[in-house]
Amino acid sequence: MKLLFDENLSPRLVSLLADIYPGAAHIHDLGMGQAQDVDIWSFAGAEGYTIVSKDWDYQQLSFRFGQPPKVILLRIGNCSVRDSARLLRERYILVRHFHEDDTAALLTLG
Repeated sequence: MKLLFDENLSPRLVSLLADIYPGAAHIHDLGMGQAQDVDIWSFAGAEGYTIVSKDWDYQQLSFRFGQPPKVILLRIGNCSVRDSARLLRERYILVRHFHEDDTAALLTLG
């Protein structure tokens, strides 16, 4: 399960979650820091990533195009990087089931 963290999330999440989400990346690490949402969407779909973001635009893209890619939308407002990491750790089983469900496109966590 490859997660792609959007620019509104810290690049530190990759290292904080590497033990439980190996293969995760941040868009800045991939040279896509200034990319448009639709370009990130296309890249993620082609490369097998699930986008993780706080950006509601990805919800709209998910409704419009379906998956791939899948989208995990974090509804946690302004919080620390550790809080974001904790949420993704606590919901690992739910994220795993979402990843394995061929019909699922959007998962909201909060």
